Amino acid sequence: MRNWFRKAPAVQDQATLPALIQYYKKSGDFVHFHNPQTPQPYWISYFGSLIDVEILHRDILPNLHKTDLTSLEAVKAALPFEDVVITSERQKIEDALFRGSVLIQLHETDAACALVRAEMKKSREVTIPEEEYSVVGPKEAFVESITTNLNLIRTRLPISELQVKEYTIGKLSKTKVAVIFIEGIANQENVNTVCQRLENLQFYQILDSSFISQLIEDNSTSLFPQLIDTERPDRVAGALGEGGVVIIVDGSSHVLIGPISITELFNAFEDYFFNWQIASFLRLVRVFAVSFSILITPIYVAVLTYHYQLIPKDLLVTLVSSRRNIPLPPILEAIILELTIELLREAGARLPSKVGQTIGIVGGIVIGTAAVDAGLTSNVLLIIVALAALASFTTPVYRMGNTIRLLRFPFLLMAYLWGLLGIAIAFLFLITHLLRLTSLGRPYLEPIYPPRLKDLKDAFIRLPFSMQSNRPHFLQTKDPNRFPVKKADEVKDIDE
Repeated sequence: MRNWFRKAPAVQDQATLPALIQYYKKSGDFVHFHNPQTPQPYWISYFGSLIDVEILHRDILPNLHKTDLTSLEAVKAALPFEDVVITSERQKIEDALFRGSVLIQLHETDAACALVRAEMKKSREVTIPEEEYSVVGPKEAFVESITTNLNLIRTRLPISELQVKEYTIGKLSKTKVAVIFIEGIANQENVNTVCQRLENLQFYQILDSSFISQLIEDNSTSLFPQLIDTERPDRVAGALGEGGVVIIVDGSSHVLIGPISITELFNAFEDYFFNWQIASFLRLVRVFAVSFSILITPIYVAVLTYHYQLIPKDLLVTLVSSRRNIPLPPILEAIILELTIELLREAGARLPSKVGQTIGIVGGIVIGTAAVDAGLTSNVLLIIVALAALASFTTPVYRMGNTIRLLRFPFLLMAYLWGLLGIAIAFLFLITHLLRLTSLGRPYLEPIYPPRLKDLKDAFIRLPFSMQSNRPHFLQTKDPNRFPVKKADEVKDIDE
């Protein structure tokens, strides 16, 4: 990939440690001072905005004052830290300083120094999920600290097979990124694909996991998410147990899961907390809601523009009467209402929560009523657009909801141009795109195509756990079995 950023010549020229320190002294938050009051004077340097001052004054300075610092090894022995590093490598020194380490020199001109970690750790407390809230099940969500997020995962999977590979990505941001998988279950090819794509990244800064998602997805121009981003540790633990690969980005409260299939975008992890009949019903409702949200408005435009004969006579009378005073053709009427809904959504999302809810509810009622009274739209279409907007909120994955919102517009255009034939053509283009789409090299439409009957047990419906002894086939896991196959009645009769 293209190299997006090169270090400034001023930084490249600082080949020695003293020169590097002189360059950093240009920054107002860089501290460099000499303490001559100890048995052996020393120099200390750090970025005041990155270190914990309490650690400096409680654990570092008092121990340096009490010790005769004849060498850097003596400095290391005097400090109550296990990870004191002695080095003269400029890159290590630079990385450590910007990660919150304190640099100690015995003489200002020395090329070697001791590095002591004293970073200031600030992160919010673990709270309940906001986007993937569930009535039942755990109520913990990821936060912006990668250490805390790893803790939330390891407490759910306390096994030695859980492996973590760490990377530093971003020429400017130096963001920590961790790849997590379970050795012996995850397909090594999937792991290697993720690791290779991360290693090849040469982007200037990574501020969130969504940056990683856009940079390593198989098709960055597709509207469909090829990695699931989640804020639920239980969902991540479940995906790792299935053989998935997880990506955690420091500074992001969302974690990426891959590879995925399109059926997982309709499945909420909460489904596994209900019995299989209720879970299956909810999944089918979501599939119907997504289809309804995409197609209902285009069908309305197509039928009123080209196919009046398909409408029952009783319903036709209602539609004609509702559109009697409407000066606009159905396509403009539909686009105006769709854009109005999008404006209300965006305004509600950008405003403070309490004000946003008021705008969404009151604004929708007032604008909808006024539009009907003004003769800009029919009350029938207003109901249809409102139901379509409501149906788009049923998807458990937020990014998929955005995809559905945008898909309606090309379908609307095709419906206006060629009626139901145009909708069929748009649908064929959509299916063709999905057939070609992959997630980390795995087919996106699995288990529909290629057909995998075993994977259908946990796709659009969820069969009982006793009938799901195998992990998803499309992940090609090393260990395909979740648990030993036993008949349910044998398990139930153990105590008899």
